[in-house]
Amino acid sequence: MLDEELMQAYAAGDETAFRSLFGRWAPRVHAFLLRALDDRGAAEDVLQATFFKVHRARHAFRPDGLFRPWLFGIATNAMRDERRRRVDTPVADLADAAPEVAPAPEPIPLEASQRARAVRRALDALPPNQRAVLQLHRFEQLSFTEIGAALGISAGAAKLRAFRAYQTLRLTLSALREEDVA
Repeated sequence: MLDEELMQAYAAGDETAFRSLFGRWAPRVHAFLLRALDDRGAAEDVLQATFFKVHRARHAFRPDGLFRPWLFGIATNAMRDERRRRVDTPVADLADAAPEVAPAPEPIPLEASQRARAVRRALDALPPNQRAVLQLHRFEQLSFTEIGAALGISAGAAKLRAFRAYQTLRLTLSALREEDVA
């Protein structure tokens, strides 16, 4: 079944359709959120919030709509909520949280690691609306029409934001490369 058909079946009461959608899309949405938030715990929390919102909005899904941009729009909004929550969380609350033990990462060559950190910093420095478009375009391979639908903007606005994001990344990374050479 197509995603749109599964969503319609779920809206009609078929719970196995939701499990199918979750199985298909949770790994991709989780990867998107992990890249955007750079925090495994937060990405998992936002993933759960995303699918909870899908559940709550199941009757609002339009039969003529596309599931993928609708889902990533919900995920993007849930991610924004998480970022706002992080900013609003007092530092004392974070200190009380139990530390999460992560498995030891595979060794990465120093140059690759430095490059990855530089790209992460450049991505984080982008305005949130440009970063979201870039991530949906580059990593999730959504079309600009789908990105526009997901974010509630026109395809042209999505293209413009992507152009500006890629341009800013190029300039930022070029400047970092020049600093490394000097």
